This record gives sequence, C-alpha cells and structure tokens, in this order.
Amino acid sequence: MHSQALHKWFEKKRSTALPGKDRSALRVGIPRVLNVWSTHQFWIGFLLALGISQENVIFSSQTSEEQFREYGKGRGSVDCCYPVKCVSGHYGELLFGLKNKINVLLSPMIYSLPSFLHGNVVDTLSCTRVMASPENIKAGFVKERDLFRENNIVYVSPFVSLGDSEDTVAGQMFQHLRDTFDLDWAETREAVKTGFAALWAFDQKMRQKTKSILQDCAHEERGCILLLARPYHVDTGIGHEIEAELQAYGYPILSWQHLPLEGDILDWLFGEDVRAGKIRNPLDVSDVWPSSYSSNTNEIIWGAKFAARCPWIGCVIHLSSYECGMDQPIYTPVQKIIEASRTLFFKFGDLDANKPTGSIRIRVETIVHYLQKYSHEILRFKLDSLPQPVPPGFEGPRHLELTKVHETSNANTLMEGR
Repeated sequence: MHSQALHKWFEKKRSTALPGKDRSALRVGIPRVLNVWSTHQFWIGFLLALGISQENVIFSSQTSEEQFREYGKGRGSVDCCYPVKCVSGHYGELLFGLKNKINVLLSPMIYSLPSFLHGNVVDTLSCTRVMASPENIKAGFVKERDLFRENNIVYVSPFVSLGDSEDTVAGQMFQHLRDTFDLDWAETREAVKTGFAALWAFDQKMRQKTKSILQDCAHEERGCILLLARPYHVDTGIGHEIEAELQAYGYPILSWQHLPLEGDILDWLFGEDVRAGKIRNPLDVSDVWPSSYSSNTNEIIWGAKFAARCPWIGCVIHLSSYECGMDQPIYTPVQKIIEASRTLFFKFGDLDANKPTGSIRIRVETIVHYLQKYSHEILRFKLDSLPQPVPPGFEGPRHLELTKVHETSNANTLMEGR
C-alpha cells in the first residue's frame, strides 16, 4: 500500500491519541518479529526521545507454539513463510495477553535496512513478504470486527526506509505518526537521530564483543562457530535454539551481523584480493554476488566471505526457514565460499517443514564431532594462507610466550644494570 494511502488511513484514529505533549504514560507495544530483531534499538531510542517511559515500551515475548495457539489461532496468514505466520500470535499477545493494556501497537513496515555494506551493494532492501507482513497480519484482526478499536488500541504501521538518510526517515515517521503521538517536525527529526545513534552504539558494542571473542580464540588457538541466518532466527521459536545447543559444548557463537570491521583486520583478510583487483574494497561482494539488492542476503554473503578467510572460525552454520525465496538462490554460493577454505559448513534448511528436535540434536552432535577432530587443522591451514604477522591483539600462544620471555629478559637486564 502506498505510504500516502496509509497516512490517510491512520488519520482516522487521531481522536484516540493522548492530549498534549506529555507521553510518559503512553504504553506502546511492538511485536518482537522479523526485522524488529535487527532494528529494535532504533525503535527504543526513537520512542524514549519522545518522552515515553522505558517501562512503557513493551515487546511481545519470543515466538512459541503456546503463544500462537492462545493468541493467533484463527487469525493466521495464508503465507507459506513461517516467520510471517507467527506474527499473528505476537499481535494477539499484545492485544489480549498483557495485564496492563497498551495504547498503541506499533508494527513498522520496514522497506529498507541500515547496513554496513551500504554503498558497496546495489541496495539494502527488506524481503517483500517481511515488509508487507504488518498489513497482512492486521487483516486477521479486523476481518470480522475491528479488535484494535474494541480494545481502545491505536494500530500504526509506518512505512519506513531505514536504509535511507535520516531526513528521509524523519519525513516518513512524521507523516505516519504525527497524529498518533502529537508530533512536530523538529522533535521527530531529533527522535530519529536519537534512534539511529542508539542503533549505531549497540552495533559498535556488539562488534567489539565479537572481536574480543576472536582474540580469545586466537590466544588459545581454538575455533568458534559463525551463524549465518535471518535476524529472526535468533528467536528461540523460529531458530530452535540451535546455536545455544552448540554453545553448550563450549564453542563460542558469532553473529554474521556483528563481525569486526576494523581496517587492519579487513586488510589482513581481504587486502590481497583488493590489490589484485578482484574486489574494490573489503566490503565488496560483487565478485560472488552481483544481484546485491537484499540487505540480509548481502550480509550473509559477506559473512561467508569473512568466515572463509578468518582462521578462528572453524565452522559455519546456515539457518533457513521453509520455502524462503530469499535464501534459496544463495544456498550453493554460500556453501562454495565456505568450503573453498576447508571450513566446516552445515545447513539447517526448511527448519519449519516438520518438528526437527530429534534430528537437530543428532546433527549438533555430528557438528561437535567434526569440530573436535578438524578445527585445529582448519585453523593452521587458514592461518598459513594469510599474510604475516597477524593484526595486533590476535597473536597465538607461541607468539605471546615469546613476547613474555622477551619482556622478562629486558626487565632482568634493566635490574642488573641497576
């Protein structure tokens, strides 16, 4: 639906907004679904900047069968995308499952996403099914009677291009939310700026944590696992906690969304390809994926390239939901990229085609077996294929021991001189 039509539709609900500018008591519910998993910090920052209390920004719980049976049954989508089908349970929980009722249900239609690959790919668009899901799911709650109106809840679904400039996003947010939240242009721009700053700060914090984990793996000469997936696969009801099962065996799990981007690391991993003219810069994916329109797909492809080169990533796990049209074209490219460097690769495809608990447990044990058997060999092979020395902070135990001996020797020499 065109954004102007959406704006006119939501204008009808203007009378239900709280009077004045005091928004501290306004309770806003956000479904914990789809691309909200990767943009939640933006929405929190935006709403807090408008004066809404932190305790009044409420996310639905993670996906579960119980949630869908109790709150979404009979209101489901005919879409074959299971993560989209699950959204009705989240809507129902926010409408009927909270002791303290919400005033607004905010379910954004996210057209494009912010991405560290912006400028190096064709575009950073969302999946069209995911983008349109708010209106798709809403239909199940208004087809017989308007359950939002009956519960005195304002439903808002701003069409927003988070991959565009702050001014563009501010214009979209102002257009769709000004009546519901009684916004003026200046505070909307400031709130959008705050939202992006919160998202950026969270991203930097997580990338630093990933770097720290990789440094620990380097110091201990052990491997870790990289997860390639869609943002919503970290939802326990959709991703089936596969990464948690593996982590229980002592293997650190890294996210494709928060790999380190420091120049010395990227030059070490990609510098030779850049100098050879194979790629324009370390963030270029055109050598393996020229059709780079989808934001999540682009980042999965780049994560595969990073994992294939990084010595301490011994295994890659690729998760995909049943009949995912965005994932199907990249199954083979991702596998070829990973296995070209002898890195272990396992794909859990069609996750929702059946109840996979037993088979997942068996496959997890298989992954652990191969990691225990081959991770050190993979690490040495990849490390020997890269330029030396390694970036500062990624020295192995033998280098650290030599450094320690050298420092001790220097200290003894100084003491003897005294």
